[in-house]
Amino acid sequence: MADRTVIARAVALGAAAVLAVVALGLLLYGGGLNALSLLQGLAVLVATFWLGFGAGLVLLGLSARFAPPPEVEFRGRAVVLIPICNEDPSDIFARIAAMDVELQLNGLWRQVDIAVLSDTKSEGLGAEEERLFRRLLAETGGEGRLFYRRRSDNRGRKAGNIEDFIRRSGGAYDHAVILDADSLMAGDTIGRMLRRMEADPRLGLLQTVPAIIGARSRFGRMMAFAGSFHGPVFSKGLAQLQGRTGPFWGHNAAVRVRAFAESCGLPELSGPPPFGGHVLSHDYVEAALLARAGWTVRLDPDLGGSYEEGPENMLAYAKRDRRWCQGNLQHARILLAPGLRPWSRFVFAQGIFAYVVPVLWLTFVILGLAGRMESTRSAQLAALVLALLFIPKLLVAASAQGRARQFGGHLLLLASVFAEVLQSSIIAPVLLMFQARSVMQVVLGRDGGWPSQARGDGRLSWEEGWRAGWWITLWGLGFLATCWFIAPDLLPWLLPLAGPMALAPFIITWTSHPPRTRLFTTPEDLSASPVLRRAAAERALWSKPDRMPLVPAPPKSRRVHHA
Repeated sequence: MADRTVIARAVALGAAAVLAVVALGLLLYGGGLNALSLLQGLAVLVATFWLGFGAGLVLLGLSARFAPPPEVEFRGRAVVLIPICNEDPSDIFARIAAMDVELQLNGLWRQVDIAVLSDTKSEGLGAEEERLFRRLLAETGGEGRLFYRRRSDNRGRKAGNIEDFIRRSGGAYDHAVILDADSLMAGDTIGRMLRRMEADPRLGLLQTVPAIIGARSRFGRMMAFAGSFHGPVFSKGLAQLQGRTGPFWGHNAAVRVRAFAESCGLPELSGPPPFGGHVLSHDYVEAALLARAGWTVRLDPDLGGSYEEGPENMLAYAKRDRRWCQGNLQHARILLAPGLRPWSRFVFAQGIFAYVVPVLWLTFVILGLAGRMESTRSAQLAALVLALLFIPKLLVAASAQGRARQFGGHLLLLASVFAEVLQSSIIAPVLLMFQARSVMQVVLGRDGGWPSQARGDGRLSWEEGWRAGWWITLWGLGFLATCWFIAPDLLPWLLPLAGPMALAPFIITWTSHPPRTRLFTTPEDLSASPVLRRAAAERALWSKPDRMPLVPAPPKSRRVHHA
């Protein structure tokens, strides 16, 4: 395993480095050296390296063979932790009710508790959470295995919420399955995770790959399709690359409580936000701390039955991405912390550069216009970038014939792949501008905080789209006008970037509305798993007025049926 991981890392990093040097050569060949070309070269070198690394990850996934790890009978105790903050309580408790039935059907209800950890500030929402929790207890007879607590001090946000529970109550459990407010997990998946944790006493964290559910908009369904179709290949490559120093995405994962308690205490960083204060992207740091202490952090891409909801429009995505940007850039202060594994440091650097790269691409475009870059070199660079972006997706499509039926058949799958390539190409320049703005805000000292995520219907009006994207339109028109007057021969190569920017308000609004076709059909659309059907049925029940029984039902007398 270790040898394969070392080889995978060497291949991925080596190929990315070669591609970056090729891009640099295409830029500089025949153009002469000066200060402007060297600045352009630096931007292209770094940006192309990360594009090449991503493409290499997909190729690793296509060649990977993943053998399911061993499992043994789970004899300990575990808890499912659900941190929430200003969320819709009825949706949350509907999902909990569904998972409670799942635990019963899988024989885990005597060993696995569920704890709702609320950081909700609103008194009205907090009262509704408590009321619905009492309803849940009454319907399930869950006294002693279902818990709810609401913090008055929200120190540390989500990471502090989980840390507070582990400090106060963690001694009662061997493992914890950490979910998000919008997460859902099948009982069989929870059982398999716990059995794998039991089989490997050095396994400190086990991460699943959650599928996106509930998407209704063009943007949301595109993201759900990309995750379902490309995600398995990406996750196999990532698992092979990271080995025993794997990722933690903050949710839909199982942790060994003792390992987490001993290793993952997060101090506040000195100074004010955005670079000081609480660690925002705490999950990457916790994974690195577990690895530093000698625990295995692993991603198992074969674990299905793990779900989450995603943003329904580009504004919700950008809002969440703003927090991730600040958290990742904050890692610059943790990058050189003592004792970290080299790969953990690389993951921190990768996360930082994921947000620096959009700024580098913009810098390259501006410098290219200023220096009137030759159109031939522009075409060659554009061809290389397009190849790195799209060839991996097409290779995944070519290798997915056995999965076509899960996505509605060969024709619908092929149409969805090309639609995803086209729509993501149109969306990418707009998201690039949002990311570049986020980086500049953080660098200038603006704290984005931890805003609540938008749930439900994400449709935007044309007015909302204009208010959100008018400034991107100005950038796009500015690029096109500058190119027209300074270097008109570059216009064809600039149009794929500046054209969508000029149309940003339209793109933001249009992608927030539901599609009128079957494009982006996912396996979950065609054949929902039992836990998804059960969660939908529970949501219908919990959206109605309470019908609380006078006497709590015993644990197994609740509506337990196979969905």
